Amino acid sequence: MLRQIHWLALFGGILAFAAAGCGGGGEKESEGAAGKAAEAACNGSPLSDTPKLPASFPQIEEDKLTYTKQSTQGPTEVVEGYFHGDVEEAHQEFKKELQGAGFKILFDELEEHDSEVSWEGEGRTGQVALREECGESDKTYVHITNRPE
Repeated sequence: MLRQIHWLALFGGILAFAAAGCGGGGEKESEGAAGKAAEAACNGSPLSDTPKLPASFPQIEEDKLTYTKQSTQGPTEVVEGYFHGDVEEAHQEFKKELQGAGFKILFDELEEHDSEVSWEGEGRTGQVALREECGESDKTYVHITNRPE
């Protein structure tokens, strides 16, 4: 009986190790997909259509912010592009402009290589996610989501 328990424990450990190994590969794949999306947004041509953002969403000057992609994912609108400046500068600019336009800041977090500013206003909620993924120190990837409250 003790021998069976030993083999079951060993088998369970092998399964746990194999499952952990499978999860790690998927994470790298998703990082690769996110990197490709950022690269496309950082190098794309400016949008010809108006971004699908709330009407009073801040309009940061064109020489600082360029929108290059947008999509609809269910009820969520996604707008991507790049900011001419580093993550900290982009974070401070978006936070200041959102507050100035009357949007409520739900939370914000600034780290060395990325940041988030979550907001609410005009019957919508969303997040501005900023990441150092454009390959240049003075160019920041911008990913904005917004959806009905």
